[in-house]
Order: sequence, then structure tokens, then C-alpha cells
Amino acid sequence: MAEPAVRTPDVKVVLSTASVYPESTATAFEIAARLGYDGVEVMVWTDPVSQDVEALRRLSDYHRVPVHAIHAPCLLITQRVWSTDPWVKLQRARSAAERLGASTVVVHPPFRWQRQYARDFVTGIRRMADETDVRFAVENMYPWRYRDREMLAYAPEWDVTKDDYTHFTIDLSHTATSRSDTMAMVDRMGDRLGHVHLADGKGSAKDEHLVPGRGDQPCAELLTRLVRTGFDGNVVIEVNTRRAMSGAEREADLAEALEFTRRHLAAAAADRARESAGGGPPAVRDIRGVRGS
Repeated sequence: MAEPAVRTPDVKVVLSTASVYPESTATAFEIAARLGYDGVEVMVWTDPVSQDVEALRRLSDYHRVPVHAIHAPCLLITQRVWSTDPWVKLQRARSAAERLGASTVVVHPPFRWQRQYARDFVTGIRRMADETDVRFAVENMYPWRYRDREMLAYAPEWDVTKDDYTHFTIDLSHTATSRSDTMAMVDRMGDRLGHVHLADGKGSAKDEHLVPGRGDQPCAELLTRLVRTGFDGNVVIEVNTRRAMSGAEREADLAEALEFTRRHLAAAAADRARESAGGGPPAVRDIRGVRGS
């Protein structure tokens, strides 16, 4: 499908390296370049390349794909990546972002068993944010569910809007899993919304990370809101392609996600420009046959 004629230069559409798992970080750069993404968000995990700033710089230069964000190693499987001290992890993430020219460090709230870290987290994140131009964008999470039981795994809160952070990341797979009102959460974030993980979900207890348009989350509505509010951060495609039967199928999913995102951003930009020029309400478009539109 042809790329939209109208672009939104302030909003970069970025590929998370997590979206190609179980393929490598290097593969994510290759795919981002081939499909025409505006850059990558590096998920720092057990892949040694994701932990090596100079290796990331070489990949970025070779593929001409900038690194726009660093996702700090906050997952259960990354507890020993870049130290076992969570503050050291964040310091290293900030350093990597600064050296690679990335604007944002994405960080999860602590696990509840990280008691000291959780006690100091809100003030510590604000202090670190004051020391750099890099945004520390704290990401909304969700309760863990098993059958009819629910466990609150994150502290101080999985709903990060209940605490006073300078910047937020909204993740639409996580809003689906937590069964939150996504747009109400976006409203609470307000102008502190600095980063978006665009994915979809159907409210499963599992964190689904579906391609946008394949679940019930307001992906298109959020993209329209971003344009209308002058959002200047990154929209990161963070989807699960582990079930892809081939590299071609994985790439097709990532191409679909990119097309969906750019099309809705461009449509919102065109409507906004028309209204500014006195051209009346948004035009009615024929979007039949387009998944999730």
C-alpha cells in the first residue's frame, strides 16, 4: 500500500527491537531500515548486542536508523543485566541514551519485592530526570491475574498516573490487560505523556501486544489525539510476533503496524490542517476493508 501523502514530522514511528523476538537486536535494525521506520527503541535484555552501546552505534550508522529510545532492563529475565542494582541499570540506560542521541528512557515501576527501590522510586526518578535532557518515561503496567486471583506485582502502583512523574509512557497492550479506560488514562497523563507503545489487546490476562487494529483498544483514536494535542514524542510499535511462522510473516505484521500508524497520523494531520484553513469538519473517508480502522 502506498505511503500516505501527508506526514506528521513531529511524530516519529519507531520499531521496538522487542517486536522481532526471538530474532536479534541486529535483525530489528535491518527490518526497521527495510520497512522505512523512523528509528528503533532498543529493549535492553539478554541479547549482548542490546547491552553494548558501541555495537548499537555501529548498527545505527550502518543501517541509517537512529535510536530514539532505550528501554531499561526492567523485566524478570533481565534482573542481572547491567547490574543487579536497579539504580545502576537506570544510570546506564541514561548514559546509553545520551551517547546514542536517544530522547527517552522507558522504565517500569518496581516489582513489589524490590522494597527499597520501590520506596525511593518516585523521588529518585524525578531527581534523575532533573539531571538530563533525556526523558524518563514511566510506563503503565497491570495486575497479574491467574484464574480468579489477582496479584499486585508493581509498586508504588501499576497505574503510574497515581504518582507524580515528569513523563509517562502509555502502553495500549497494558491498558487492555489491566482493563483500564485507555483514553481516561491518557487524559490523566495530560501533557506529561512523553512516549507511546502502540499495540493492541482484547483484555486477556496475558499481555498480548497484538498488531494495532486486531484488538479492542482505541489505537486510531489515540493517534488522532496525539496529532490534535501537538504530541512531540515517539510512537513505538511494540508487538508480539513470536508466533510468526517465517521471517516474511513477521515482516508483514510489522509492515501492517507501520501502515496503520502512519495512515491514522496522516489522516488526523490532514483534518487538522483543513480545519485550521477554515475548511470545515473532517472529511469522510472510505476505509472499508482496512483492519481496525
